[in-house]
Amino acid sequence: MIETEDLSKQFGDFWAVDGLTMTVRPGQILALLGQNGAGKTTTVRMLNALLTPTRGRARVAGHDVRTQADRVRAVVGVLTEQHGLYTRMSGEEYLDFFGQVYRLDASARRARSQYLLDYFGLGSAARQRIGEYSKGMRQKLALARALIHEPPVLLLDEPTSAMDPESARLVRDEIADLRSSKRTIVICTHNLAEAEALADIIVIIYRGRILLNGSLEELKERLLGPVEYEVTMSDPWNPNGLELPKGVTLCGMSATSLRFRVEQPHLANPLLVRELVALRAPVISLQEVPRSLEQVYLKAMSQVAQE
Repeated sequence: MIETEDLSKQFGDFWAVDGLTMTVRPGQILALLGQNGAGKTTTVRMLNALLTPTRGRARVAGHDVRTQADRVRAVVGVLTEQHGLYTRMSGEEYLDFFGQVYRLDASARRARSQYLLDYFGLGSAARQRIGEYSKGMRQKLALARALIHEPPVLLLDEPTSAMDPESARLVRDEIADLRSSKRTIVICTHNLAEAEALADIIVIIYRGRILLNGSLEELKERLLGPVEYEVTMSDPWNPNGLELPKGVTLCGMSATSLRFRVEQPHLANPLLVRELVALRAPVISLQEVPRSLEQVYLKAMSQVAQE
């Protein structure tokens, strides 16, 4: 659905984006992460054909952003960080206006606007001025606007920025519900928990270049090493005599717990549990030690800082 090759944008002597190559398939959510000024927003603007690449190419839903800009904009829905709602309009008028921008006929505009207002729980506020909407309501209306023409691609720039936790949760839930086999979503965000909850693919960019690209599990393995598991005991227990299966390393312990680094958990863990039970270890649980996207991101940034 989205395919870029050496996608680059130069402003004067500065390369805001330099050599971005990535692929996003239908039904996937990609989170684009990076520091302020890393090139996230510039990338989104090129994918929406608002900026022309200096070098490289990109295709969105089969259309070239350089030579088919009008077609690209017709198949993309965009939510910008500053979404520019017309506060004197009602929600109903606002969606009707953008339906006209996308050349929907009157009956299609009415049906689509009513559906989206109801879908986002804004039906009762349809004739209320947008200036009277809460932040969460405004953000949901902006999402409705991005969906008015039923685009197969959504580009969301900081979709929950400056929102209170409750409103942000509502918007995240709506984004998750929008995932479908025919729709691709790109999210630019500084909210790592949000990216971890929503994304199938993580792309971290640094100074316009891709630093990491892959699923969260792939990135955890690459940066944090093999997964770790912790065995919790009901009473103090000494691991003397414990024979570890191949690919298992004891990496930490306390009086009532053991921590292991495990290369192939699906093969090694049953053998490890069997060995513990044979030695009559008072095992309560065997659990994977949680590892977050935040740990991956901070490790990547620290490695860059050391180079």
